[in-house]
Amino acid sequence: MEDTSDLYDLAIIGGGINGCGIARDAIGRGYSVFLCEAGDLGSATSSASTKLVHGGLRYLEHHEFRLVREALMEREVLWGIAPHIIWPLRFVLPHHRGLRPAWLLRLGLFLYDHLGGRKRLPKTRTRRLRHDPAGEPLKPEYTLGFEYSDCWVEDARMVVLNARDAAERGATVATCTRCTGADRESDHWVLHLSDERTGKDRTIRARTLVNAAGPWVGDVLQSVVRANTVSRVRMVKGSHIVVRRLYPGEQCYIFQNSDGRIFFVIPYERDFSLIGTTDMDYDGDPRDAAASTEEIAYLCNGASEYLRRKVTPRDVVWTYSGVRPLYDDGASKAQAATREYVLELDAGDNCPALLSVFGGKITTYRRLAEAALLKLKPVLPAPTGLPPGWTGTAPLPGGDFADFTGELARMQAVYPMVPSTTMHRLVRAYGTCVADLLGPVGEPNPLGRIFGADLSAAEIRY
Repeated sequence: MEDTSDLYDLAIIGGGINGCGIARDAIGRGYSVFLCEAGDLGSATSSASTKLVHGGLRYLEHHEFRLVREALMEREVLWGIAPHIIWPLRFVLPHHRGLRPAWLLRLGLFLYDHLGGRKRLPKTRTRRLRHDPAGEPLKPEYTLGFEYSDCWVEDARMVVLNARDAAERGATVATCTRCTGADRESDHWVLHLSDERTGKDRTIRARTLVNAAGPWVGDVLQSVVRANTVSRVRMVKGSHIVVRRLYPGEQCYIFQNSDGRIFFVIPYERDFSLIGTTDMDYDGDPRDAAASTEEIAYLCNGASEYLRRKVTPRDVVWTYSGVRPLYDDGASKAQAATREYVLELDAGDNCPALLSVFGGKITTYRRLAEAALLKLKPVLPAPTGLPPGWTGTAPLPGGDFADFTGELARMQAVYPMVPSTTMHRLVRAYGTCVADLLGPVGEPNPLGRIFGADLSAAEIRY
């Protein structure tokens, strides 16, 4: 029997970065929001990224200037609202004599510096690698390099913080809740929901429906909504490998491969290096995506082409893979498929609207949310809350501080009994919310029991 008490302005299927970003923006503008996620927040593509907020230097070669400009502009916006989980990195791009010429690299990086209105991030500079610390991990034939800025992001935490902020503002966020069907009534949707933990079923109603299911966007269209449209989704798998730390410095590297692709080597979790990513067309359940033997060898060989230290599959301590649900633009190669997001609105006469989200990047999720609400504006009630663009200035939970070093020093002064390495990690993860995690000032042992690997009872409770 239908539950007529629940009528939302928006119902969102998918708890990845796009779904949670739309939920946060919409609830802030005064709309009522329901979001359901069959698994856990950010448990698929959104937590399998290269952990970068970046403009996408290689997209310039595919003439995706609008996307690159938007992404470049978003770097400093996102850094401003989440300085605990986003911070600047410097990338070194060595010149490879057999690949792209130096003048082309300089031109690309000039555009990279000037397309997005960079203000806080340092600009590009040339590095003479023969006598430069950045050249020490590299083979001696790489003598010229270019250094530029992008940012790191804790991708899964970015998803959770958007969902948390949406929930604190009044949105309903239902994890482990699968949408098994969606029926169009005269002026609203009826969503049939199943709790994956209890097996209980219920229904809710919504004026509009947003399909932000990521790699499952086509499945939702076909089996949940039962739409008559053909799904234009291109599934592209990207895999990463993690090895023991390859060099002592904090610089990152962006390397070119002879096949035209690029990949990154990035310091990761203090003791490791992250190498990725690949681009391969994928056919199968996105949850089964895993790094293949060929992908692992590809990344190891690529890194070994540049680094003095040879990287082999035996050095790999962990791998992870994610499936990007790109819009199928007919590109012949997976690496050339557009990274632009595409929003398809199905809003016929006298029936509730359906918006499907294809593609997108974690860097541009906030702008995607704004574009989604602009597209839905004609079919939604008049907003009663914050104006468009509010998400670019309102901090995400824990991000209400300006300088990480200053915030870390403040927390260390308040909780001197917490080891400095532990406090650094906690502030990086939780920002100003560390005070909520550790509790009242003056507690002699605010962390409680330590279970190993720096995991405390206080953090588990939080």
